[in-house]
Amino acid sequence: MAYREVSVVEIREVLRLWLKGIGFRAIARLTSSDRKTVRHYTEHATALGVSRTGGEEQIDDELISALISAIQPERVGVRGEAWQACEAERESIKNWLEDDLTLTKVHELLNRQRHGLVPYRTLHRFAREELGFGKRRTTIRVDDCEPGQEVQVDFGLMGMLTEPEVGQRRKVWALIFTAVSSRHQFVHLAYRQTLEDVIEGFEAAWAFFGGVFHVVIPDNVKAIVASADPLEPRFTEGFLEYMQARDFVTDPTRIRSPRDKGRVERAVPYVRESFFKGETFFGLEDARARARQWCLSTAGLRDHGTTHRRPLEVFEAEEKSRLAPVPTEPYDVPEYADVTVHDDQHIVIGKALYSVPEVYVGQEVHVRMDRSLVRISHRRMVIKVHARQPPGGRSTDPADFPEHKGIYARRDQEALRRRAEAAGPSVAEYARRLLDGPAPWQRMRALYRLLGLTQRFGGERVDRACELALSLDVVDVTRIERMVRAALEQQTPEEPPPGGGVVIPLRFARPSSHFAVSGRARAEKEGVHDEPR
Repeated sequence: MAYREVSVVEIREVLRLWLKGIGFRAIARLTSSDRKTVRHYTEHATALGVSRTGGEEQIDDELISALISAIQPERVGVRGEAWQACEAERESIKNWLEDDLTLTKVHELLNRQRHGLVPYRTLHRFAREELGFGKRRTTIRVDDCEPGQEVQVDFGLMGMLTEPEVGQRRKVWALIFTAVSSRHQFVHLAYRQTLEDVIEGFEAAWAFFGGVFHVVIPDNVKAIVASADPLEPRFTEGFLEYMQARDFVTDPTRIRSPRDKGRVERAVPYVRESFFKGETFFGLEDARARARQWCLSTAGLRDHGTTHRRPLEVFEAEEKSRLAPVPTEPYDVPEYADVTVHDDQHIVIGKALYSVPEVYVGQEVHVRMDRSLVRISHRRMVIKVHARQPPGGRSTDPADFPEHKGIYARRDQEALRRRAEAAGPSVAEYARRLLDGPAPWQRMRALYRLLGLTQRFGGERVDRACELALSLDVVDVTRIERMVRAALEQQTPEEPPPGGGVVIPLRFARPSSHFAVSGRARAEKEGVHDEPR
């Protein structure tokens, strides 16, 4: 038998008519109720102390609640066998759901253990009532901030855009800014989500709003957040520098928590449907200009569904004056890279070469490059700063090289002449003769060899050899080396070494006859044998 549930208003009407002295049959006809139902309610009302001779003031909410509780007792029932089977496997069902298994898969695993005892509807009802499966989470509406304090930012895919110059269709994204207090919006279109594109969008937003908001609430886009964390997010180096330059605070949302930025999250489909879809744009710049106009006219002057006010008018009246001033100079977006120092003491970045000290050869360094400077760091310490060079250029600091390498690297002929003068006047003159010519760079190798002879055999010997060679007008470093070696061979053992000193006999020295080879041994070594007699 089917029963109709009686509403609170109907119960109140039954009691009101009864207190007026109307009979049960008439009350049933007037309220479209059963006569037994009317009698049932009036009997319980009498038991609760309602007097028919009293007035209608006896009918209050407390009486109605007590009457309903008395008429509709608490339902008491015993669950079936399938429900009890689910209760017995509560922990297993809970673990399966926590492992992101679908309820269909859970039903299959459960019936595998219970031999097909549990219907799917029973499992679904058990999971909903006992384990909270499928229930929508409640949310709390957070109060709006003070005007000019917060702006929420989000990337949303708009669709495809055709570049008229090349005829190529590309995905276009919208970087959407929504002021929390006024709901005023700005839309910046881009093909990518790189740091450069994000900062370009922020700069355009500050110019559009006429100031900088104090707090930015973005999602965890990789160009902004390097490591997401609900309490201590780590920002990318480039965006952290931008925050410092523009003096605002960033409070990114939690991962997969769109409600943390609900003001701009709801704006993404609105921008896509109202502005982008169905429109024809002549390239990215045309789309950006029309997006700006759409924000001022359509989005800015609409009756907002939540505030029921026009966002642009609210922004102009309450928020704009509270923003930080607009930046006067464009932001120089830097580039960052980790590179290895090559064996030539240079790094390559931006297709240009930059020198570093010798101690960092083979190590990895961190480079920050903007339009004017290149800063090179190692273990967070700046080790070198260069002026930025164009592609193919080179910036070499001679101080980065050791003295003997620095002279060679910068082709310093004057430094070589000074070293030659220190070795002797004839060596200095010989060096001048070597470098005197149309291609001194090619002759520097010979001068390096001459200076090397002064280190091996002493400056005095080489200077005497150079003096003799100059008298004969011979400019040949190889000849100088032969002359020095010949002079050493002609020197007698009794002759003291250059600069004085005592000759110490070697402990294991042997006479030359000890190393002589006899004629027969020499013949055997050379493979020549006398004929047998």
